[in-house]
Amino acid sequence: MTSRTKPHEIVERALALSRADGCVVIADEDSSANLRWAGNALTTNGVTRGRTLTVIATVGGAEGTASGVVSRAAVTAEDLEPLVRAAEAAARAADPAEDAQPLVGDVPGSAAFTEPPAETGPDVFARFAPALGEAFATARAGGRELYGFAYHSVTSTYLGTSAGLRLRHDQPTGTLEVNAKSPDLARSAWAGASTRDFRDVDPLAMDADLARRLAWAERKVELPAGRYETLLPPSAVSDLMIYQLWSSGARDAAEGRTVFSKPGGRTRVGDKLTSLPLTLRSDPAEPGLESAPFVIAHASGDDRSVFDNGAPTGPVEWMREGVLNQLVTSRHTAGLTGLPVAPSGGNLVLDGGGGSSLEEMVAGTRRGLLLTCLWYIREVDPATLLLTGLTRDGVYLVEDGEVTGEVNNFRFNESPVDLLGRAVEAGRTERTLPREWSDWFTRAAAPALRVPDFNMSSVSRGV
Repeated sequence: MTSRTKPHEIVERALALSRADGCVVIADEDSSANLRWAGNALTTNGVTRGRTLTVIATVGGAEGTASGVVSRAAVTAEDLEPLVRAAEAAARAADPAEDAQPLVGDVPGSAAFTEPPAETGPDVFARFAPALGEAFATARAGGRELYGFAYHSVTSTYLGTSAGLRLRHDQPTGTLEVNAKSPDLARSAWAGASTRDFRDVDPLAMDADLARRLAWAERKVELPAGRYETLLPPSAVSDLMIYQLWSSGARDAAEGRTVFSKPGGRTRVGDKLTSLPLTLRSDPAEPGLESAPFVIAHASGDDRSVFDNGAPTGPVEWMREGVLNQLVTSRHTAGLTGLPVAPSGGNLVLDGGGGSSLEEMVAGTRRGLLLTCLWYIREVDPATLLLTGLTRDGVYLVEDGEVTGEVNNFRFNESPVDLLGRAVEAGRTERTLPREWSDWFTRAAAPALRVPDFNMSSVSRGV
C-alpha cells in the first residue's frame, strides 16, 4: 500500500480477501523522531515512518482450530493478497492451536478507527530543544560534557477481525537519557526520563542533578564485595519489577517452573511477599502512563494468545498490599489454572510506600550505598528468580546521612521476590525510566527501596 492508503482501508481489504474460518488483521503505523548529542553539542537528528501489517488466519478442523501468522513491513497493494494467502497456508499446515478460542466479539468499536494515524516529528522537541541548548551552556561553564539521546515515537494500531471488531489505539512513547562526564571521562553520571510528549522533562534540572553526582565522584572509595544496606532508586526498582512481571506467567507457575510455583500444580497466589504495604499493578488508564485498553497480540506465547486480540484490558493488581494477587494469563491459561483472565498490560506501577523522597532516605542512612541504575540483567535461576547484573554510572557511599564519595561498581545477585521480602522502607512513587528495559518497556512508576543486605557478589572493574 502507498503511504496515502488509509490503515483502516488496508485492514478492511485484508479481511475481505480472507477465505479462512477466522481472520485478525493488525496494521501498525509508526513514526519517530530523535536527537543525539555529544560533548555539549547536537550531532544527529532524524525522522522515520513505517508500516507493518500482521495477518492471523484461523482454520477449523476435526481435531481443533489452527492458526497461522504472517507479518510484513512495507506491504504494497500487490503484496496484500499473497500476505493473506500466506497466513492461511500457514494455518492449514499447522497443528491445532493449544490456545484456540473463539475470536473476541461484542467489544464497542473505536470512534477514530477510520481517522488517519497519529504522527510525531521534529515539532515534538519544540520546547525541549531550546532548554537542552541552555543545559549545554550550563554544563560547558561548569566543566561537564553532556552526552545523550532523545527519542519519541507514535504507533497507531488498527485492529480488525472477522468477528466484527474494529479497534484503534495511539501509543506515544518518549525516552530521554543524559550522561554527564568529566572532561577526562574518568567520572560519569546518568539520568533518564520517560515521557509522552517531552513537555514534562527538564534538561536543566537533570544537568543540575548530574553535576551534583559528578561532584560526589571526586572522592573515590574502594569497597570489597559483600552485603550492604542499599538504596535502590526508582529506575533500578522498576527494572527488577518488570522482570518479575515478565516471569509471572500463570501456566509456568502452575507447572512448577517458577518462583511463583507450589507443589501439586498450585501457585503462590495469596502468599505474602513483603511486610511493606506495597501494591504492584497495571492500569491502561494510569495518568501519564496510558497504554492500550485492549489486547494487541502479534504472536502467541505461554500467557499471550492471538485469539485474544481485542479483548479488553483493565486494571490488575499483581500484588496487593504485599500479597501476591494475580499472575499473567490469557483466556486459555486462565482456564488451565483457574485464575482470572489478566493480560500483562503496557505499564507497571509499584506504590504504597511512604512519602519520603530519595534525598530524605539518604538523610536517614547511617552507612550504606546509593545506586544510580542497573544494567545487563540476566536470569540465573527461574525457580527462585535469581538475577545477576551490574551497577552503572555511579555507586555512592552514604555516611551519616550524606554522600561522601563514589565507590567501585559491583556485580549483584538478587531475586526481586526475595528482595521485596527483605526491603524495610519504600519511598514516594515516581514515574521513572527503567534503564535496562527502556527499549521494550518505558511506562513505569516506582518508589526507592531500602534493602538492608543487598548482595554485591563481586567487584566489577569493567564499567
